[in-house]
Amino acid sequence: MKITAVETLRLGQFGNVVWILIKTDENITGLGETFLGAAAVEAYIHETVAPKLVGRDPLQIEAINRDLIGYLGWRGAGVETRGNSAIDIALWDIFGKALGVPVSVALGGKSRDTIRTYNTCAGYSYIRDNRAQSVDNWGLDAMPIGPYEDLDAFLNRADELALSLLDEGITAMKIWPFDIAAERTHGLDISAAELKTALEPFEKIRKAVGDRMDIMVEFHSLWRLPAAQRIARALKPYDTYWHEDPVRMDSLDTLKAYAPHTDAMICASETLAYPHAFRDYLATGVAGVAMLDLSWCGGLSEARKIAGMAEAQQIPVAPHDCTGPVVFMASCQFSLHARNALIQESVRALYTGWYTEVVDALPIVGDGQITLPDTPGLGIELLPELFTRPDAIHRRSNAEGEL
Repeated sequence: MKITAVETLRLGQFGNVVWILIKTDENITGLGETFLGAAAVEAYIHETVAPKLVGRDPLQIEAINRDLIGYLGWRGAGVETRGNSAIDIALWDIFGKALGVPVSVALGGKSRDTIRTYNTCAGYSYIRDNRAQSVDNWGLDAMPIGPYEDLDAFLNRADELALSLLDEGITAMKIWPFDIAAERTHGLDISAAELKTALEPFEKIRKAVGDRMDIMVEFHSLWRLPAAQRIARALKPYDTYWHEDPVRMDSLDTLKAYAPHTDAMICASETLAYPHAFRDYLATGVAGVAMLDLSWCGGLSEARKIAGMAEAQQIPVAPHDCTGPVVFMASCQFSLHARNALIQESVRALYTGWYTEVVDALPIVGDGQITLPDTPGLGIELLPELFTRPDAIHRRSNAEGEL
């Protein structure tokens, strides 16, 4: 089997997402995806990656990954890493299809048939466009299109939200009410009034459902250490499940100073890339959960190595998903494979919302668990009509160059 072409697709309506399609001479197509900086990733794919892929055997995944790591641009989750991650996901899709098995089996077999999920309480338009990860991109100004406008709900009706999730069998939720204060002070300080307001959702959840709901706290790496420590202490009465990225992940040693101020597990980080970064995180001695994003960490190949390294230190992994449907599906495949997968992130506003507008299949979420069909490969394809949409940007590179 040989790679004959590499294609990319972007849609103006979903400005942060780029899809990668790897074509082969055996009519097997692999699908990948990554999130943020979509136009830059697209350029990298066609200018740098495609010439290295066309003509190669797509089943030689490790050799291809080795050859895509350049002299520059591989230490973090920048454009090169995000592009390479999407390529790796697409290659595993081909591998599974060629074998006639799901990716969870192709990776070495399943360790389970279902995985517990938690709901990240975003809404239908969360980070829809290509503005930054910021409050003004939360989508709160958009008209709700269904019952799951969960970001507005956690800010204003967290008790009702917790009850709604429990009604669907979901017993864990992630919220980020501290971000508003962090943006005002650039993470340097939080006022007493801001702290009180940000704690209200936790108070409402515990009063409404007691300890039946695990609460994950997302900090988006927005805080400086003293303010983060103060928030951690204030959260203690609410018995939170994990604290995710409380400080920026370029200061991993700072987690050691943060950890004594909370009883919750430390969770980090979707922003880390490749095993070496997770090695440094695990070396802090305070790691509770290794959170990884398949489209930012190097793909399924690197995720498997990260999970193995974490398992050697008895640390669970928890794949990230708040980006796109292909990564969601790939993450669920990985969670069914990795025996130290703790829990799988999902966003009900997305898997019942815009994800359904672009793909033909999704993971099955029910009673707080995720299952997958036995479809070969990732088990997901883009809808054909996406390529002819007015807002579609479709590019193709083959042996003759870009067409």
